[in-house]
Amino acid sequence: MLAGLIRFSLTQRLLVLVLTAMLIAAGIKAFLGLPIDAFPDVSTTQVKIILKAPGMTPEEVETRLAVPVEQELLGIPNQRLLRSTSKYALTDITIDFIDGTDIYWARQQVGERLASAMGNLPPGVSGGMAPITTPLGEMFMFTLEGDLPLAEKRALLDWVIRPQLRTVPGVADVNSLGGEVRTFEVVPDPQNLATRGLALKDLQSVLETNNRNDGAGRLSDGEEALLVRAEGAIRTLEDVKAIVLQVRNGWVVRVGDVADVRPGSLTRYGAVTRNGQSEAVQGLVLGLRGANAQSVVDGVKTRLAEIAPSLPDGVRIEAFYDRSNLVDRAVGTVAKALLEAIVLVIILLLAFLGNLRAALVVALILPLSALATFILMRLYGLSANLMSLGGLAIAIGMLVDAAVVVVENVESQLADAPDNLPTLHLIFRAAREVAAPVTSGIVIIVIVFLPLLTLQGLEGKMFAPVALTIIFALSASLLLSLTVVPVMASYLIRRGVHHEPWLVRKLAALYERSLSAALAHGQRFIIAALLALLGATAAFFMLGKSFMPTMDEGDLIMQLEKLPSIDLDQTIAIDLRVQQAILATVPEIKAIVARAGSDELGLDPMGLNQTDTFMVLHPRDTWRNPDPAWLADQLRSVMADFPGIGFSFTQPIDMRVSEMLTGVRGDLAIKIYGTDLPTLNRLTEEVTATLKAVPGAEDTFTLKNDGVQYLKVTIDRLAAGRFGLNVDAIQNDLKSLLEGRTVGTVIEQGRRTPVVLRGPAGLRASPADFAALRLSLPDGGSVPLSSVARIERIGGPVKVDRENAQRYVVIQSNVRDRDLVGFVEEARQAVERNIKLPAGYRVAWGGQFENQQRAAARLMIVVPVALLLIFFLLFSTFSSVRQALLVLSNIPFAMIGGVFGLLISGEYLSVPASVGFIALLGIAVLNGVVMVSYFNQLLARGMAVADVVVEGARRRLRPVLMTASIAAFGLVPMLFASGPGSEVQRPLAIVVIGGLLTSTALTLVLLPILFRRFGVKPSVNFSEARHG
Repeated sequence: MLAGLIRFSLTQRLLVLVLTAMLIAAGIKAFLGLPIDAFPDVSTTQVKIILKAPGMTPEEVETRLAVPVEQELLGIPNQRLLRSTSKYALTDITIDFIDGTDIYWARQQVGERLASAMGNLPPGVSGGMAPITTPLGEMFMFTLEGDLPLAEKRALLDWVIRPQLRTVPGVADVNSLGGEVRTFEVVPDPQNLATRGLALKDLQSVLETNNRNDGAGRLSDGEEALLVRAEGAIRTLEDVKAIVLQVRNGWVVRVGDVADVRPGSLTRYGAVTRNGQSEAVQGLVLGLRGANAQSVVDGVKTRLAEIAPSLPDGVRIEAFYDRSNLVDRAVGTVAKALLEAIVLVIILLLAFLGNLRAALVVALILPLSALATFILMRLYGLSANLMSLGGLAIAIGMLVDAAVVVVENVESQLADAPDNLPTLHLIFRAAREVAAPVTSGIVIIVIVFLPLLTLQGLEGKMFAPVALTIIFALSASLLLSLTVVPVMASYLIRRGVHHEPWLVRKLAALYERSLSAALAHGQRFIIAALLALLGATAAFFMLGKSFMPTMDEGDLIMQLEKLPSIDLDQTIAIDLRVQQAILATVPEIKAIVARAGSDELGLDPMGLNQTDTFMVLHPRDTWRNPDPAWLADQLRSVMADFPGIGFSFTQPIDMRVSEMLTGVRGDLAIKIYGTDLPTLNRLTEEVTATLKAVPGAEDTFTLKNDGVQYLKVTIDRLAAGRFGLNVDAIQNDLKSLLEGRTVGTVIEQGRRTPVVLRGPAGLRASPADFAALRLSLPDGGSVPLSSVARIERIGGPVKVDRENAQRYVVIQSNVRDRDLVGFVEEARQAVERNIKLPAGYRVAWGGQFENQQRAAARLMIVVPVALLLIFFLLFSTFSSVRQALLVLSNIPFAMIGGVFGLLISGEYLSVPASVGFIALLGIAVLNGVVMVSYFNQLLARGMAVADVVVEGARRRLRPVLMTASIAAFGLVPMLFASGPGSEVQRPLAIVVIGGLLTSTALTLVLLPILFRRFGVKPSVNFSEARHG
């Protein structure tokens, strides 16, 4: 089959050239159409439900909203995890589905169950499913700057900018943060109402029933038809005041007589502050799941430029986070490494082949394979991102392997052949000779990368694109090496005496001396290699283990946590002071935008005491020290002046990905499951203290879950009943007076302004006034609240977290200057030693650590299976178990350099390093295959084993050295790369380069020794003695 393919290419050379031109055109088109993002989409199939119940405490939200909805959702098929967070006035329920579940099917299932649960929820609950977005969805953030009041800025964002941006393709929604949402506020005077014998519910009723425009039908007027429109909708504050509330003895009582009607704002659950100066209004553009980040951001910028002229004078939109910057930097990191690798590979090809034409034929494989890879990426729906392009960069060195072997053999054949044989025949013979070993070598490398496709979770989504691009590129390079390379060789490579280049001559002379020494002292060399292997094994156990190096996104977020009982005004004041201190002390920070509390959509339901401080940084080259860890230390020293405020550091994407996977932000998340909140809080404090004592723990904290001050109103049913009041009436009045109740909507020029019934501001600012509040009685009198209820201050929870219908709390920690697995082992022992868990309580260790454990367990199964597949492939190539084992014996020796490389560089054994070992395994086997198959060719010609080993090793020196050095030098740019993603690629490059140094040396020296001793089965002579 392979011979047939080569024969077809050489007989149809013009057709092959036309097909190559078509490949180039299709590849360029595919590349231009590839979606571009910084990282692969690592999101699970996840559906979020956000329900709001104004005024409800966390425990009420849990029992009345979260639990009934959870009970409905628990039985959905393919469900992996059900999580909920209940906070003041809102619950956020997250349903995680197993990978591969269709998001639209999942949303349909959740929607059906939610619809049946909504009927059982209290009146006034609003919300539903969140937009179809992912943790990577936050693509563009901006603030509105200018001299407008906050309420007008917010109205501008909500009613002008947001609707326009939502029409941009790929935008899921635009989240509005900060500012004030304008309302028509009706503030009744409870005393005034009581003297007229009116109750709050009467006021609520007239407001609800006096605000409507409607059509009454159609009238005929001769030959014309008149449409009847009845108008009664509220338009102005005067319209509200004029609504009649009561008519008694000819006296009319209007709303304006018993209530103050004025412009107001909705209860605020969060705020945005900027640069330590003032509050701001922020817009956050959320991209649809699977949207192309680059084109979404471009579309948003174009639309904002179109909107800008229509904004009021002096108002401008200032972007402070733009995903396309990160995309450009991340893709730029890889593109630079790719280009540098190509240059290095071409230089090496020239040095080894010593022939510009031959080097050119081999180098053609690089762009052609890359273009074929782009076509396959487009077909499989892969985006061009850090990881997929990184796969191509890793493969660069391996892409030329097959072409090198083919061209090298073609050169040899053309140099030695008699003149009467046609060139095409010689090229065919040369290509056919090496087709089988080259194919089996490339197939082995492809098999080696298949285990990466079986990884699950975050690591699966990160490294599957790497494996796929490598497999695509290698498969393309193999096909091109057996078709395009022979054709190009027939046009470009000349016949005649082939001069060995200077580099190869020098290396060959050196190698011959080394080989003869090795063959003369075979035993010593084998013992030395085994000792090196033992040393590497010992070093392996000294290596730290972690999941994934943290990628430097180039942006920084500092998360602040204050006392749980703090109010919004105080949070804003503290945030502004922190920002002023940071900007005055740390010149690397250009601007700060901080968000406290919950957002409009409820996608990130933080408490009033929590703040995400987004830092806009100056370019890295202007910093005093270009290290993000150093910058974090500078910020820590600033925060030392703010005692009592907890803080931790993260990055925009890192934060959302951690949250999505574990519900927690951090390297390590310890979850304690139980039933009683005070017991859980006590255990949390104990575990946090224990964890802080473990070396390497950094930013260890738990979200404070007690300390919120509650004013508990216990209604005395007997006392209330005597006055003709019931629990429902009292609670409704209290909610209307404090939180406020929306009783209608005013439509003004397309904008919808709520009409809110709410108590006076003085009542909301004074517990004493609240206790003295008079409730209207059904018979027209009034009674103080304290006569029908007991009022007391108590402490309570900030939130209630649940996972799979169980309450739990979380302690989170980052790990610094230490490997994650070793830290967790020590922390686990400390927790078990120091803390006694009550019956019914349990501890689970999660976060990045959980991912590392899962990845390690999966690789322990899959890598041996891949090795077994390779063994079968080798056996089918050589038809010999001993030769197959001989080639496989190269693998442990290849690992020596990789292990010592990690140890010397101080890198940990992470998922990228494991990927490096997998790549190394393939290259090591490939070199063995090239050498052993040539040994077999020489044996077939009748040479003695001792001569075969020397001659074969000498003849195969060049292809083995070329393969290894090109693969190693192809990764050198990754060693020295800086920029987003280089942290992930560095451990991989260290392993492959280090491993190739030892593996090549051992292939060239150890394999001939082992082949001479074990490579060929000793022949046994059976003779029969004649007895006479």
